[in-house]
Amino acid sequence: MTQTPVDHRIELPYTGDERALLCGFLDFLRGTIEFKCAGLSDADAARPVLPSQLNTAAGIVKHLRWVEHYWFEVALSGRPSRAPYTREDPDADWRIEPGETISGLIADYAEQCAVSRELLAGLDLDHEVVFRGDKRLSARWVLIHMIEETGRHAGHLDVVRELLDGVTGE
Repeated sequence: MTQTPVDHRIELPYTGDERALLCGFLDFLRGTIEFKCAGLSDADAARPVLPSQLNTAAGIVKHLRWVEHYWFEVALSGRPSRAPYTREDPDADWRIEPGETISGLIADYAEQCAVSRELLAGLDLDHEVVFRGDKRLSARWVLIHMIEETGRHAGHLDVVRELLDGVTGE
């Protein structure tokens, strides 16, 4: 097994207030997504190596881009959804379309993460919105959920990458 040679992720904070620590962990995990895709060809990024044909490196990145969009822009900020998935095609955010490249998907993901950071920066973690009818949703919950979701998919990506070409690393 070989190690991916260059790691540009932020260093995790060891101290700080709740926001600094939670945002630091999320940004580290976001960086892990990019780190795990470094050096992949478009063909390898779109190649399934697990039973699910959708759970490819490129599919994970595309999905996470739309997860960021949904939770920060739609659920928390009330903006209209631009996501590709529909009730008829709930997996469209995983599917790689002709012309989509891993570098383009990573750039889209990074851009969406910047939007998410900007939206969150303007909110107190206790900020709440009405969610799914009669529920309440806090900015803190969204931030914690995004750490969980991004971490889970970083683990999937770790397995996908190792099965693709043997590259390992945190």
